[in-house]
Amino acid sequence: MSMGGGGHPGGGGRPGGFRGVDERAQRRQNAAAPRVANLGRRVVALFKPYRARIAVTGLLVVVGAALAVIPPLLVQRIFDDALFPVDGSAPDLGLLSWLVAAMVGLFLLGAAVGVVQTWLTSTVGNRVTGDLRVRMFEHLQAMELGFFTRTKTGVIQSRLQNDVGGVAGVLTNTVTSILGNTVTVVAALVAMVLIDWRLTLIAVVLMPVLALVQRRVGQVRARIAAQTQESLSELTAITQETLSVSGVLLSKSFNRQRTESDRYQAENRNQVRLQVRRAMSGQGFFAVVQVLMSSVPAIIYLVAGWLITGDAGSLTAGAVVAFTTVQARLLQPLMGLMRVALDLQTSAALFARIFEYLDLRPAITDAPDAIDVADAPGPQGRIEFRDVVFRYPDAAPDAQPTLDGVSFVVEPGQHVAFVGPSGAGKTTVLYLAPRLYEAQSGSVRFAGVDVRALRAESIIDHVGIVSQETYLFHATIAENLRYAKPDASDAELEAACRAANIHHVIAGFEHGYDTVVGERGYRLSGGEKQRVAIARVLLKDPPVLLLDEATSALDTVSERVVQAALDEAAKGRTTLTIAHRLSTVIGADVIHVVEAGRIVESGTHAQLHAAGGLYAELAAQQVAAARIDTFTPRDEPSTRTAGAIDERPADS
Repeated sequence: MSMGGGGHPGGGGRPGGFRGVDERAQRRQNAAAPRVANLGRRVVALFKPYRARIAVTGLLVVVGAALAVIPPLLVQRIFDDALFPVDGSAPDLGLLSWLVAAMVGLFLLGAAVGVVQTWLTSTVGNRVTGDLRVRMFEHLQAMELGFFTRTKTGVIQSRLQNDVGGVAGVLTNTVTSILGNTVTVVAALVAMVLIDWRLTLIAVVLMPVLALVQRRVGQVRARIAAQTQESLSELTAITQETLSVSGVLLSKSFNRQRTESDRYQAENRNQVRLQVRRAMSGQGFFAVVQVLMSSVPAIIYLVAGWLITGDAGSLTAGAVVAFTTVQARLLQPLMGLMRVALDLQTSAALFARIFEYLDLRPAITDAPDAIDVADAPGPQGRIEFRDVVFRYPDAAPDAQPTLDGVSFVVEPGQHVAFVGPSGAGKTTVLYLAPRLYEAQSGSVRFAGVDVRALRAESIIDHVGIVSQETYLFHATIAENLRYAKPDASDAELEAACRAANIHHVIAGFEHGYDTVVGERGYRLSGGEKQRVAIARVLLKDPPVLLLDEATSALDTVSERVVQAALDEAAKGRTTLTIAHRLSTVIGADVIHVVEAGRIVESGTHAQLHAAGGLYAELAAQQVAAARIDTFTPRDEPSTRTAGAIDERPADS
């Protein structure tokens, strides 16, 4: 809704019904908004730093709305005193010139007021939006990892983009519109009464009828527009599903092209039907509106004729023209005021959704007396779990804990591996060590201190993580690497990449380290992305390495080369490794076998293999799988002897 008469001399906000908003749907959405205590006071506090500008804006809105009803009064003077003087004398060109100049001056002044008002509302609204967007982004950054695993990314983006983005509109649209429309309606009614109170009674009776009809037209069209948009979204979804590489391959492999075409045609027919309904909807209402809009001035002319006939001196032609001009300016702001309640509810719902997120409290926060890892009494790099029990926040209360009574110690510089079936809880160990999650009972100790007594940032500064899912930004390779160390030199980048066996690949690109990797690194293969991620962690040079399937995306040869590099990089560092491929952790100092949230075996590779337990079983399964992978038929003799795998590092 545009501002009231304050925005431009024409005055009036656009009719609420024509803003493409289905009021019933909007009311349902508002009702679903969270309830926030002291919402009004908190909203006012957001705009408090800009209260001086807001006060000036309000004054300009009032002035602009008032200016919008003065020109019709000048029109009355032009007709009755300058062009057609009521005393029958000749036109007064001097007075006419002054009155026309006054009208033009009012138009210029109104335009200038509108420009300044728009600048002020836009500046204040967007600054508040910017402040709020940064505040929410920083708040979300502080939330624990569990919040993001249980919240859809689209919901978070909607709060940041749609809800926060709508804050500017509250000032530029809702507040100024309500104020401007109110002033316009009051000023117009006063002017109409001053011109002729009898004609005012006629207009006051007819105008609400016209406003209600026009509002009804907008509601019908808004509902059809919403249905049309949903149909377009469905068409887009069908296109994305069926015309993607995977979708085309699926339809061709099952010979379902005809079925997909029929599905598209059916939705397309629905879209055509809705488009026709949208074009034709409200045509009858529009006809009624046209008749009413034309009838109101006509009825006023008729009544004015009766009044003039009955009392020739009671009403002049200038008064009739001025009255119809003011009356024409009254319709749109009147319709805007009919939406005041809904606009205020919608604005309140918007702020409620924003404050709901801002009121979230991170489950993991620093204690008031938290210390840095550097100040901890224990040796740097020592990690200890003491009878740790953990279940994820969204797990059922009676569900089996993900970790149940886990205890172990990792000494500085020691390489400890965790193996076991999928879902046993191995990765959870890596989440708990740097306090990305917090144990429900027991304790996790880092450098001899419970992690709850350490500053979270300090823990992360001492840890390097390479996870299963490699994430690269849409930026150059160098920029992705420097995410770990912004001031790293080119030589440091190259050294880290050589250690991760990726430098020779990067050097082969046309732009080298300035190569843009694309969205999520799509220009690199899976193995190349993983090695860039490893290089990024090596560049950070942390005392503790957490490797969650760090070599899972690599082929056998690259895996061994990178594993050798990681083994070298792990010297002098505490290293915790999660692995499915037992071949990558054979050299670990200690291997813990995890099953159903418990450590069921511990020892070196040789010890565990000799024990004949779960580890030996997993090893036998992987050996059998390896035999199948490397099996060569007799009639196709292998050109290489068993185990003759080239392990020469590409960057050696």
